[in-house]
Amino acid sequence: MDRDNDQMPDFFKKKSSERNGYRGKDRSFNKKEFSERNKFSENKGTADNSDEPKNENIIFGIHPVREALESGSKIEKIYIRRDSHSDKRRFERIKGTDFGADSETLLSIADYADARGIPVQNVPTEKLDRLTHRANHQGVVAVVAPIDYVELTNLIECLKGNDKPALLIVMDNVTDVRNFGAIARSAECAGADGIIMSAKNSAPVNGEAIRSSSGALTRIPVCRVGSLRNSLKTLQSNGIQLVAATEKSQTLIYESSLTGPIAIIMGSEDRGISVEVLKLCDQKLAIPILGNVESLNVSAAAAVMLYEAVRQRFEEM
Repeated sequence: MDRDNDQMPDFFKKKSSERNGYRGKDRSFNKKEFSERNKFSENKGTADNSDEPKNENIIFGIHPVREALESGSKIEKIYIRRDSHSDKRRFERIKGTDFGADSETLLSIADYADARGIPVQNVPTEKLDRLTHRANHQGVVAVVAPIDYVELTNLIECLKGNDKPALLIVMDNVTDVRNFGAIARSAECAGADGIIMSAKNSAPVNGEAIRSSSGALTRIPVCRVGSLRNSLKTLQSNGIQLVAATEKSQTLIYESSLTGPIAIIMGSEDRGISVEVLKLCDQKLAIPILGNVESLNVSAAAAVMLYEAVRQRFEEM
């Protein structure tokens, strides 16, 4: 994702990132009832700011953030100040925003971060003050990734040298940090080869995620991709089947082979796997639900999917 000098913003020339409800037999799903019952679920109605980066995981100030970008540091996300009356497009001079003398500089940082696939979010000054404990942040805070991400192409090359079929886990819009960590823990325990996530609309890989994963996120390759859809097509072109965990399927996980190279796709709890991703999938499988609760938690569902694949592979040994 490096850019040539002539493609860089001027500023940088100067100085050198389906709901996993699973059907049971003959069971209908009541969306309204489900929504009411889950009104106060773990990823809603909370104000603990647990997804915010800890102080030791941030860089703030125009020049420190600029230097981190130029040096190729692993940056998870960048927060840039905006006024409370505007939420215009990030890279259109952010109309209505008063950055003062640093306006052009902040916009150049945003442009360069976008070119590197790093998510940029415009936030109120109050959030930046809270993150930096009211230090002189100059309107920009960068969150440093606590892990080194792996390029998808490099992961695929490593998989080609393995003597066992690939087993990957893909997270489509899984935004809850604890669920993210728990899925990573299950994936590492199941011997999965890697995790693929979108740079946008995904849980942050922060200290809380690493704690929730019991350190698994530091042991398993994690790919953060700009376009999940394109990345999934790349997997398919390299012989890896896409397996969706979805209640919309009439085929149970026990009725399909998971012994070949596969990428198991898990969607968010509220929306599930996105339509465009679901259309790409080679297999759509459901976990049977025999009780009265409508669905499994996404991390529990991921563990079931992973270990069914493990079980089938053991049987073939």
